[in-house]
Amino acid sequence: MNSYVLLSLAIVSEVFGSSMLKASNGFKRLLPSIAVVAGMGLAFFNLSLALKEIPLGTAYAIWSGVGTALTALVGVLVYKESLNVKKVAGLLLIIGGVVLLKLSTEG
Repeated sequence: MNSYVLLSLAIVSEVFGSSMLKASNGFKRLLPSIAVVAGMGLAFFNLSLALKEIPLGTAYAIWSGVGTALTALVGVLVYKESLNVKKVAGLLLIIGGVVLLKLSTEG
């Protein structure tokens, strides 16, 4: 399977697991707690497979940067967290950094 598809699966799984952390209420609710463990386990599994072809620094930067941005978006859309200019600017800087790291490894 394409390493970037695996990385994308790792990102989606990590965002799901992170989002379930809030729903787990400090691991006091069973089903969301199970979802956290499953999401994070799948995330690390797919990340480990992606690392067979993608350099560690690049993969981790993409995984953490895109994961952070998507988790913030889930917070706004699902958990009704506030969004302001500073948060948007910070997320854009993260995404810009990920793009620059990806561009630096090509060629």
